[in-house]
Amino acid sequence: MVGPAAIPYALGVASCAYALAGAFSLTGHAGQLRSVTEGVYSTGQAARGRQIYQAQCVECHGTAMEGTTGPPLVGEDFLSNWSARPLASLVDKIQKTMPFSLPGTLSRQQSTDLAADILRASKFSAGPLELSDAMLAQITFPTARTSAPAVAIAAGASLPAPEGNLAELMRAIAFPNSNIIFNLQLKDPGTEQKKKPASSPFDYVEWGSTVYPGWLAVDQAGVAITETAALLLTPGRRCQNGRPVPVDRADWKQYVAALAEAGKLAHRASQARNYEAFVDISEKLNEACANCHKVYRDKGGIEGSGAARCQ
Repeated sequence: MVGPAAIPYALGVASCAYALAGAFSLTGHAGQLRSVTEGVYSTGQAARGRQIYQAQCVECHGTAMEGTTGPPLVGEDFLSNWSARPLASLVDKIQKTMPFSLPGTLSRQQSTDLAADILRASKFSAGPLELSDAMLAQITFPTARTSAPAVAIAAGASLPAPEGNLAELMRAIAFPNSNIIFNLQLKDPGTEQKKKPASSPFDYVEWGSTVYPGWLAVDQAGVAITETAALLLTPGRRCQNGRPVPVDRADWKQYVAALAEAGKLAHRASQARNYEAFVDISEKLNEACANCHKVYRDKGGIEGSGAARCQ
């Protein structure tokens, strides 16, 4: 378990407001990668995976993997999400986070068989041999084609006027979610026991904190920090002192990009239930916050003073 000394725990962290290759392929050549398009699973393995899917997954992901309460496991969005990523990452996600209500109950073999069925449903051809755990890191999804960059789409959209100033936005989203990530220096989310809310008087905030505990809270914190980046670039937002947020400045965009990258890393590591990775991720998040604070929040005063914010 990571100890308090492993991750910087300075005041600036606690008050952060911005907050494959493996060794061998089937042919035995070191470092050789294969694509899921190359017949990496067998029809019999996919059939076993289908039985598991129907028993464990169909309620959330649909009979044809089209997605219901859970996301689709076929189609353009699915392939875009897993573009160029190793198949091992998909199997890890299945094994460590699925089924949603009973994560970690599927064996490695069951998770691998489910991945084979997902490849079948995506119309990737079967081959003569079964997909094995040793092969996973050397097999990747194809690079997905995108019709237009996300930034270009966002640039043409009509954005609503900001509701809150920059400080309010930070306190509402970046501050609490960054602290969820920083708190991993004190608690391993995989060992947390689910809390029981008080029955009387009923407390919605207390109850809400029990619905998505442990790793689920870290999952959501990574998403929140990443998604906050777009809000930090919204035209028309004001700083607490009334000055406009410098959304057009190159360094501001750089700081926002660093925050978003830390959020993405946190989300990926959390989905993989990789507790050890958060030593480095917390440092990156702390650095992203601190770099921006020095220039735009604390310039000309003590930490948090904000006497010359956004200047």
